[in-house]
Amino acid sequence: MKRAAAAKALEYLTDGMKLGLGTGSTAEIFLELLAARVRGGLNVIGVPTSERTAEKARALGIPLAALDDLAPLDLTVDGADEADRKLNLIKGAGGALLREKIVASSSKRMMVIADKSKLVSRLGKFLLPIEVLEFGQKTTAERIRQMLAKFGYSDVPVTLRSRDGLTFVSDSGNLIYDCALGAISSAPKLAAALSDVPGVVEHGLFIGVATTLIIAHPRKVEVIERAT
Repeated sequence: MKRAAAAKALEYLTDGMKLGLGTGSTAEIFLELLAARVRGGLNVIGVPTSERTAEKARALGIPLAALDDLAPLDLTVDGADEADRKLNLIKGAGGALLREKIVASSSKRMMVIADKSKLVSRLGKFLLPIEVLEFGQKTTAERIRQMLAKFGYSDVPVTLRSRDGLTFVSDSGNLIYDCALGAISSAPKLAAALSDVPGVVEHGLFIGVATTLIIAHPRKVEVIERAT
């Protein structure tokens, strides 16, 4: 289903496009399919949202450039950890949420590709990542807890992310706290409140960013456009 969603996204590409290239397992499938089109003569250039994506794109022969040299981009294609039918997202399981949001916000359109397991009626079952500065990170985490409590998320685990026994550090040199909220009653209000916490660099709530959601089901691919 991930491959079916990625293949559908290819239908929206045209020659000469400037693309944002997402991070994650579904985004990597898109890169593989895109590379085949590039070898077939499609002329595009991409901006990667992570070092991992940059490395894979180079290995596949996809031309890359810096965001500052290309913006505004025509289209960003990326995955999501959760998405609802209003095209609100949770992203950041791969730790690239900051660059993903910068690139997506620098694009005329953001297309999200995912299998049906990522489509939810309400965001929050998936851990919400919050990227913070290393300086004062424990104090920042406490501010996050206090803010969440004001929104009714009391005693919510706010856990510093680690990988292979070591503290995870993002490509931009920041740390990530993961929050187990269970269900988010008002994603736009929570997103705004998180952005106001001193020490928070970015969070994984993507509100009003995605314009198209491509969801692959076992026997069909559903395309959901953001209401205007």
